[in-house]
Amino acid sequence: MTGLIELGGADMDPSRRAVLGAAGLFSVALTIPQYQDVVGRFETLRRNPRTRIGYGEVEAVAAMTERISEIDDMFGGRHARPMAAAFLVNTIAPYLQAEASEDVRKAMLSAAADHLYLTGYMAMDERADGLAQRYYVKALELASAAQDHLTYCTTLRGMSVQAVDLGHGPLSLRLADSASAASPEAGPRMTAFLSGQQAHAAAQTGHRAIALAKIREAEVAMEKAESKAKAFGSYDPSSLAYHVAQVRYALGDKEAAIEALEESDRTRYSIYRRGRVRHLGLLAERKLELGRLDEACTDWHRVLDDFPHVQSGRCDDRFRAMLAALRPYVKNTRAREVYDRARAIAASPRPSSREV
Repeated sequence: MTGLIELGGADMDPSRRAVLGAAGLFSVALTIPQYQDVVGRFETLRRNPRTRIGYGEVEAVAAMTERISEIDDMFGGRHARPMAAAFLVNTIAPYLQAEASEDVRKAMLSAAADHLYLTGYMAMDERADGLAQRYYVKALELASAAQDHLTYCTTLRGMSVQAVDLGHGPLSLRLADSASAASPEAGPRMTAFLSGQQAHAAAQTGHRAIALAKIREAEVAMEKAESKAKAFGSYDPSSLAYHVAQVRYALGDKEAAIEALEESDRTRYSIYRRGRVRHLGLLAERKLELGRLDEACTDWHRVLDDFPHVQSGRCDDRFRAMLAALRPYVKNTRAREVYDRARAIAASPRPSSREV
């Protein structure tokens, strides 16, 4: 499994983290085929006859991935990704080379694909977007080998999130549509998860009718999902409200976008601190666009309550945007208070990887 080991090794060595330019960022993603076209294409792994694994090892990988995901949600990608990279190199790669029954082997490939997806997501959160793309493509490869439609379409959706975040609207929509097509028998929560992203990408590319239809599809699916059972740790009403906000804003309804972001904040689980920082920062920016300076300052103060505890490139983006937005208003008492507080945080000792 040389490619996987090399990928994890590059992740652990900061000197080898090369972020591709915007023009070449999605060069690989542009040629991603549909799921059925790549099933069975995965190269046979070299086996190690001295090691054999069972379902216990698969469960351990899944449990570790879940735990790292929780740390990521609370503290950001820079805290959690080194653990994920080390676990990938030291544990998952050897497991993929071990002897196993066919069922166990497929289950391990699936667990490894999920871990790679999470590691790619954390790299994106750090703004190491080229590295994130490489993890995502490797996750697709392993998911296809495991015939794991769920992780395959989740990864494509993750690539769509990255693309729309970087302004690649048409590609984001293609990836979101491919993710939906790869999961034709999705349950209601998965349908909401996929349709919400399709709506966001469609709105960014000016496809108003598609965006509105898809966000409605997501809302109906979420109503069905919530009537059955709560699913902590997955796509939830707070996530959907964020997508509603993005769609409304892209279509020009800023007031509705603000209302949706406020709803997202009210319904968000407390563990999602990184999301709270990002989305409250966005909420404040959009309130300021409508002249609601005092409300924006209140939200920014909440951002600063959490920001020092989160190591995230995307949160850093919101922090920089806050400083830039406040500079014209520093003669206002409330704005100056937030601005000075933010400057003090920026000047405090931080891990060397943070640049704000």
